[in-house]
Amino acid sequence: MKSVFVLADKAWVGSNLLYKWQKSLGNYIAVAGQDNTVKIFDRHGHKWTELNLPGRCVGMDWDKDGDILAVIASKSNSICLWDASVNKTTHIESGLSKDQMSFILWSKTGPLLAVGTAKGNLLIYNQQTSRKIPVLGKHTKKITCGCWSSQNLLALGSDDNILSISNHEGDTIRQTTFRGEPADMFFSLMKTDERSSQGESTISLSLDKKSLILFNINDLENPIKLAFQRRYGNIVSYHWYGDGYILIGFSHGYFVVISTHIREIGCEIYQTRNHEDCLNSVAYSPALNKAASCGENSIKIHELSESKGISNVVKLDDEIKGLDQLSWTDDGQLLAVSTQKGTLHVFLFKLPILGDSFGTRLAYLTSLLEVTVSNQVDGESPVAIEVEVEPTFIALGPYHVAVGMNNRAWFYAPVEQKPGFRKLKDIEYLGTIASMCLNSDYAAALFEGKVQLHMIEGRDQEERKQMKLFPDDDRKGRILCHALTADFLYYGTDLGNVVCVLVEDWETVSSYSHSVGVRKVFPDLNGTGLVFIDDKNGGFLYLPANATASCFELPNFSPTITGVLWDTWHADRGVFVAYDDDKVYTYALHKTTIHGPQVVLVGSTALLFSQKPLLLYNGELTCQTTSGKTSEVALSTHSFLKSPSDTATDSPPDLKNQLAQALMLKRFHEAWTLCKSGGSDEDWSELGRACLVHMEVELAIHVYRMSRNVGMVMSLQKIQGIEDKNLLAGHLAMFLDDYDLAQDLYLSSSCPIAALEMRRDLLHWDMALKLAKRLAEDQIPFISKEYAVHLEFIGDYVNALAHYEKGITHNNKFQEHDEACQAGLARMSIRMGDIRRGAAQAIQHPSRVLKKECGAILESMKQFSEAAQLYEKGQYYDKAASVFIRCKNWPKVGELLPNVSSPKIHLQYAKAKEADGKYKEAAQAYENAKDWDNMIRVLLDHLKSPEEAVRIVRQTQSIDGAKMVARFFLRLNDYGSAIHFLVLSQCNDEAFQLAQQHGQMEIYAAIIGSQATQEDYQSIALYFEGEKINLQAGKFFQKCGQYSRALKHFLKCPNTDDNQAIEMAIETVGQAKDGSLTNQLIDYLMGESDGIPKDAKYLFRLYMALQQYREAAHTAIIIAREEQCAGNYRNAHDVLFSMYTELQAQNIKIPAEMATNLMILHSYLLVKLHVKRGDHLKGARLLIRVSNNISKFPAHVVPILTSAVIECHRAGLKNSAFSFAAMLMRPEYRNHIDAKYKKKIEAMVRRPDTSEIEEETTPCPFCGFQLCQNELLCISCKNNIPYCLATGRHMLKEDWCICPHCEFPALYSQFLLLLETENTCPMCSEILIVQQLKKISDCSKYLQNTDADQ
Repeated sequence: MKSVFVLADKAWVGSNLLYKWQKSLGNYIAVAGQDNTVKIFDRHGHKWTELNLPGRCVGMDWDKDGDILAVIASKSNSICLWDASVNKTTHIESGLSKDQMSFILWSKTGPLLAVGTAKGNLLIYNQQTSRKIPVLGKHTKKITCGCWSSQNLLALGSDDNILSISNHEGDTIRQTTFRGEPADMFFSLMKTDERSSQGESTISLSLDKKSLILFNINDLENPIKLAFQRRYGNIVSYHWYGDGYILIGFSHGYFVVISTHIREIGCEIYQTRNHEDCLNSVAYSPALNKAASCGENSIKIHELSESKGISNVVKLDDEIKGLDQLSWTDDGQLLAVSTQKGTLHVFLFKLPILGDSFGTRLAYLTSLLEVTVSNQVDGESPVAIEVEVEPTFIALGPYHVAVGMNNRAWFYAPVEQKPGFRKLKDIEYLGTIASMCLNSDYAAALFEGKVQLHMIEGRDQEERKQMKLFPDDDRKGRILCHALTADFLYYGTDLGNVVCVLVEDWETVSSYSHSVGVRKVFPDLNGTGLVFIDDKNGGFLYLPANATASCFELPNFSPTITGVLWDTWHADRGVFVAYDDDKVYTYALHKTTIHGPQVVLVGSTALLFSQKPLLLYNGELTCQTTSGKTSEVALSTHSFLKSPSDTATDSPPDLKNQLAQALMLKRFHEAWTLCKSGGSDEDWSELGRACLVHMEVELAIHVYRMSRNVGMVMSLQKIQGIEDKNLLAGHLAMFLDDYDLAQDLYLSSSCPIAALEMRRDLLHWDMALKLAKRLAEDQIPFISKEYAVHLEFIGDYVNALAHYEKGITHNNKFQEHDEACQAGLARMSIRMGDIRRGAAQAIQHPSRVLKKECGAILESMKQFSEAAQLYEKGQYYDKAASVFIRCKNWPKVGELLPNVSSPKIHLQYAKAKEADGKYKEAAQAYENAKDWDNMIRVLLDHLKSPEEAVRIVRQTQSIDGAKMVARFFLRLNDYGSAIHFLVLSQCNDEAFQLAQQHGQMEIYAAIIGSQATQEDYQSIALYFEGEKINLQAGKFFQKCGQYSRALKHFLKCPNTDDNQAIEMAIETVGQAKDGSLTNQLIDYLMGESDGIPKDAKYLFRLYMALQQYREAAHTAIIIAREEQCAGNYRNAHDVLFSMYTELQAQNIKIPAEMATNLMILHSYLLVKLHVKRGDHLKGARLLIRVSNNISKFPAHVVPILTSAVIECHRAGLKNSAFSFAAMLMRPEYRNHIDAKYKKKIEAMVRRPDTSEIEEETTPCPFCGFQLCQNELLCISCKNNIPYCLATGRHMLKEDWCICPHCEFPALYSQFLLLLETENTCPMCSEILIVQQLKKISDCSKYLQNTDADQ
């Protein structure tokens, strides 16, 4: 609330002012003080005139239109009338001489003025006819208050305590008495359940300022009296408002609202204490539905719509005596308040909402005589322009502002210098201006159905030239609305024409004829699009430049919409809002879509009360308010423009909603960001679909790539470069499954054949055939054939037959196609019942598959003979035979049998032949059917061929067959064979009983194998025990787990050469793991039980069976030593090697003696290999090692030493040869030397040659110290070095491999050389090929194993 002006006069000081606003217009306020004058001011505080009275003013009132002010004064019986329109004063004599006037009031509805006097007389004056009706004696005392009803009834209250009701002639209709002093009388209507048509039937008045009385004019004798709490104080004033409510102000500051409904009467609807000390006045504005109260130094404003309480407070600090009376103008714009000091304050409460925008600039009314120009988007500081009149319109251009009223307009230009604006000129037009628009150079004013276009700045002469009236012909209708853009003038007429004029040359560029008159036009900034509202309140978008469809009806356009704003943000050119008093509706124009141009309603946003939108920029609406300010409203349709931090917390439904809005507004960048910040696969899919609809192919590729839709990406890349918009849109519509649209687009494109291809791909054959007739007749046969296949599939055989016939081309180029059609004809002929024709066609046709298909159709139709014939022709012998069997044609089946593979058919045939007594053929057929049991039965029962039956049983392991054969042999008393086949047929109990009865247990025991149960084994064992067959008894006791009894029987067996009993005993003890049994067997082996020690190898085997590897190792060393002494070096080697690998597998440390013995034995065995290969040096070095341990070879000392002498001599190791020759010359060896070499060796000793080839050195794999090749102990690190199984030399890190069988190490290069002549490993004797050897680059784990062994 803004103070407009303050009125003060010396004559008013210290008095209570009497003042009245002009009714209706509120342009004047009449004020009277203690002096004998009434001063009249305009709404801006300028004194307009002054009325001099003979006495002090006691009453004044404006007529209903605000044209005439009537004033009465003390000491005068005349009435002063001031005419506001002509500023003229007239005096009318009341004719009531010597009677002072006390009351004056104009009628609400007519030109009637009621004047009451101090003596109770009444004068009714008709201003129109100048007729005066004096009514004497209406009351007996002073008339103090009164009111007119809307039916022109006059109610008066007087000091004589009488209420009178008179008609407009002054005749008393009713009257009643009351007790108390009346004041504040009003006609109104009490609140009821039903609407009354009687008009204002209730009179209310205040009595003694304590209570309210409500009279029904038809029942004055029964008034309703309303009393209030004493703490409220006196009634200061009251007002009726709304639907029968009364608001009352009390002197102690209370503000109360009551209802006059009969059920609620007496109840307070709302109560508050507005002012702490006192309340002096209450005023009510119906236009605003607000009440103002004043008291002390403050004014408080109440919103009455929902009894919301105080909405505004104004304090006047400089007023000492406080405030007195309040009064609103009828329109609620101005509020006047008088003070007890004698001043009058006028506040601007509500401004007319006047404003305009151009681009991002705004001009709006900020006070009655002030217009503000601002550009918040570009950050320009606002400029306030002081205007000369209170304007009724404002127009804004890029460089000018125009304001005006009636037929006059003032033009201003904002400038840099103070005060910030410059008045250019004012222009009078030929009629009252309805609206005005500006651009950079021109102004266009609409008045009386015409638009005048003229330059804003220019010389008068030039201006006259640069002026034109539209339309130039009255027959073109009256212009109802217009708008101006940078280049175009648009106007709409009552005939429905929307005309676009190019301002540059004033020529009509385009015109659109609408069915009804066009009321408002709203072009966008460039003038390329225009929204217009017609007389039926429909909204339409007009695109002058669009060739195909230029006008679109706006969807869901509200009939209450009053205006449209286009978004001025550079990227949102296609977005506009339509607004009414309550809501803003956001629309988006989609110019380029697969559906063509479209307008969509995006959503709506609620507007606060009394806000008018002025500017839309990037989803933010700038509105003008009644307080002369602007407010920002963020459109709910642009919620996706929130900051990222806000968006991060959005729930998925919010995200979906925002994404939908962004897509409808074509804000793809924001939609992409939303999807990346938390979009689901469904959201990405929605974005992709929108890109396709808007033909944004490149963006769509990126979107579908993000959603991993490879197929769509590849499809879009194929069409990316297409320039024909219709063809491209057709492809996109097809991707979106809108096939009808896609077809229309294809047909209007440069490649209409694409429509046919699409329909074929979709299997829409009817449409495809129609298109083919128009576009490609040569394709009709191929489409007909494909259609026929489809019809055949769904069972429409009649139409399928017709289309197969249409599909035949009779062209050799398309032979395969014609054959497919002929095949279809054959199938359809059979289906339609023409079996002979169909079968003949199928037989003639080259396709085997067709014959099978037709055969199946015939078979389903129970035409077995023809079906079998077709199967046979198609070489489907199994099917043919099956069908021949169904029609009992056995001879034909017999012919086909050699070609039949199905066992089922052979079986059926076999049964038939058996029934006919042809057993040989039946047996053969059973064999072909693999029905072995029946075949065996026929062989035994009918063909008496047991040998063949036995062969079949052995071959097939048939249980039932075995039973039959067993029964057959039983009949022949061949018990052995019978037992054998009983076991085969898993009839172990019968077999056992048979064996027991006929002494064939050994046969049974031999056959039973591993399939028997523990009980079976025990039965056999007990049988052998009874028969004293110890070996067999022990064997079966062992199998059933009775180890003690088994061992007892094994030890009873006599010693034989193979000693099978001892081997079995060892195995038994190994399985039993029983100490007592072990000791028992050891005693037996050591000879303690019978005095005959057994071979040590049995003890070794026992330890191995018991997994006592250390004892086994010692035994193995002993055995090996015995074998060595006996000269069985390979046996000794194998014993040690097997023990060595077993200990390694068990992770047991290998005894040094075993390792050394194995190494020496292996070296000896290697000598033969190398000597055989002619590698005498390796043989000599190994023989030196063996000869140095000659004591381990006592059986062959002389031959070994002789070989060492010979090989060393050959290898050039003369000194070593001499030393071994000298050893041979010892007496114990000399006589045993082979005569062949004796002389040579003696000569060698007599003439010694001590030359010796020095042995090569290689690094130790542990420490790298250089050692002789055959040295196995490193003198540096004291490690035993692993030796090569091929050469006996120590291993090298860089030349390491292992035998894949025994995992002994070998030098890779040497092992390869050895395998050139040998095919087995020298250590484990397993067969080896070169490819199995793999060189090992990292041998550290093998060296660690060696360390662990040491």
